[in-house]
Amino acid sequence: MGELWTEHYKFKTWLQVEIAVCEAQAELGYIPAAAVTEIQAKAKFDPKRILEIEAEVRHDVIAFLTNVNEYVGEAGRYIHLGLTSSDVLDTALALQLVASTDVLLKRLEDAIQAIRYQAQQHRYTVMVGRSHGIHAEPITFGFKLAGWLAEMLRHRDRLLAVRRQVAVGKISGAVGTYANIDPRVEAIACQNLGLEPDTASTQVISRDRHAEFVQALALLAASIERFSVEIRHLQRTDVLEMEEFFSKGQKGSSAMPHKRNPIRSERLSGLARVVRGNAVAALENVALWHERDISHSSVERMILPDSCTVVHFMLHEITELVRNWLVYPQNMERNMNLYGGVIFSQRLMLALVEKGMLREEAYAIVQSCAHTAWNQPNGNFHDLVTSDDRVAAKLSPEEIEACFDPKYHLRHLDEVYQRLNI
Repeated sequence: MGELWTEHYKFKTWLQVEIAVCEAQAELGYIPAAAVTEIQAKAKFDPKRILEIEAEVRHDVIAFLTNVNEYVGEAGRYIHLGLTSSDVLDTALALQLVASTDVLLKRLEDAIQAIRYQAQQHRYTVMVGRSHGIHAEPITFGFKLAGWLAEMLRHRDRLLAVRRQVAVGKISGAVGTYANIDPRVEAIACQNLGLEPDTASTQVISRDRHAEFVQALALLAASIERFSVEIRHLQRTDVLEMEEFFSKGQKGSSAMPHKRNPIRSERLSGLARVVRGNAVAALENVALWHERDISHSSVERMILPDSCTVVHFMLHEITELVRNWLVYPQNMERNMNLYGGVIFSQRLMLALVEKGMLREEAYAIVQSCAHTAWNQPNGNFHDLVTSDDRVAAKLSPEEIEACFDPKYHLRHLDEVYQRLNI
């Protein structure tokens, strides 16, 4: 990913665009074919020399063209014919964004497969589900990961969609009116570059496309952060249902030798904030003056390579984290049965209602037993409801026991897995 955002690669895409335009011009008979052959053979650039020229002329594209013409010679007069700088800059940027998206899609696929594998492995690893951070009802760790997988599959769809939005070039000249360039040149050049001509550009391609691209990356980063926050919660000492892999020789704290900290997850949470901030900057770039200004340019030089590189790194990190984490089913079972199985309260309440008790009465009885268990050091919800005469009057011991069977909560799990082809 880093290579795609180097100065050398940027100039390489600029040259691709210039040559593609020359080829289209020659195809339509506007410039000699022999000149294009000469341009193709001789066109080169030297990034250091470009910077030297730019220091004098204060214009990056002019500096680039001057350097290229130093190699091409006489045929160089046909390069950039009828174009404006943004024709090259925006079309070349599209090539960078497309290439970056393709790299991100590969990394995303790695993450998807890692999550899919773990979801398969832990399909029936029972744990407590939580809402508001409080124990709710049984789920499986695999079911939790199925939600992650569905989310990442949506991100794949988003990246594919946004790839089409940014795979757009413009070769329409100053203010986009094609005054000095045939629209057919744009069509041919863009086709040869693997791009679509912009529907109606001004002097620049409208920045809503680029904002959408960064928004897609910010959404992906936000999901990775969601997964990371979940890992951080589950690694807490008082929970410890899973944790990041801790390698031999790794240290968790300079002061406390016992520490095993979720540092990779915390790093991912922090990086997601950077990408979200870049998304705001990308939105600010949409409102340009009239047919163009360059207030967006300095921003994009930072946020586009940074966002692509950061999200690429985040995908690598979450993939490695998921592949190598440590899962503790015994702790999941321990936590699920805290306070004598209070998480089975709804199942018990519904069983009482099915036996004819009013819902309000059943709720009050079950809630009272649950809260009593919750507020005692060794509280046991199971024992309290079993010894409650009002419950015993409606439910047999076997029926009460059935209410504490976690398998009941997993009976439709396969349907979710079928939707995801797991």
